[in-house]
Amino acid sequence: MSTTDPTAARTGAGTYAPRPGAAPLPRMIATQAALETKMLLRNGEQLLLTVVIPTLLLVLFSAVDIVDTGSGKAVDFLTPGILALAVMSTAFTGQAIATGFERRYGVLKRLGASPLPRWALMAAKTLSVLVTEILQVILLTAIALALGWSPHGNPFAVFLLLVLGTAAFSGLGLLMAGTLKAEATLAAANLVFLLLLVGGGVIVPLDKFPDAAQSVLGLLPISALSDGLRDVLQHGAAMPWGDLGILAVWAVVGLGAAGRFFRWE
Repeated sequence: MSTTDPTAARTGAGTYAPRPGAAPLPRMIATQAALETKMLLRNGEQLLLTVVIPTLLLVLFSAVDIVDTGSGKAVDFLTPGILALAVMSTAFTGQAIATGFERRYGVLKRLGASPLPRWALMAAKTLSVLVTEILQVILLTAIALALGWSPHGNPFAVFLLLVLGTAAFSGLGLLMAGTLKAEATLAAANLVFLLLLVGGGVIVPLDKFPDAAQSVLGLLPISALSDGLRDVLQHGAAMPWGDLGILAVWAVVGLGAAGRFFRWE
């Protein structure tokens, strides 16, 4: 009778030997980002916020003369603002609500105990936001071009504005999700979305507001993003440094505060 342990033999041969350990960090981040993106795209409420509402606003206000957008075609004024709104809806409103409820249900706590580092989880969420924004920009650009939009300006300036806008809104969204209760985040995020839609230069030009209000509204991240995109895409500006500076300050403050005060439980 043989006394050889078959398990030991298999292990010794290396054919079935286990290889314990976490997957490479880039693969973990990419996998989590893909999961986050799939979850977002399968959420009907998030799609309404990030895709349907910006699209409807672009088509409606471009086709119907409701708001005085100044000289030129309405779509030339509206498209940069709608692109800014799309960034805000994804990076701020959608991410704040989703992350807030993940925190409430203990999802973040469990993910925080996994081999995926917490900073890598935030990186995966950011990648998911960027993928969603790329899809939004492609869709809205196609619709705007079909409506007669004539973009101008420096593509690199547009890229910088979108990246800094994403960083600013992402930091503010994570700060809200990591400090407030989920229900409070839901209410506050939607309220901020509506207020900034009206008062952030997205549809209504800032020069329609009183002078005192303009000086305050112009410092908001949505105003800086929409005005910066409008300066480049409508007026052909090379680099809107003032708006980029405002977005950079918001990004540093928002991400710094989120990293300092975010609570995982």
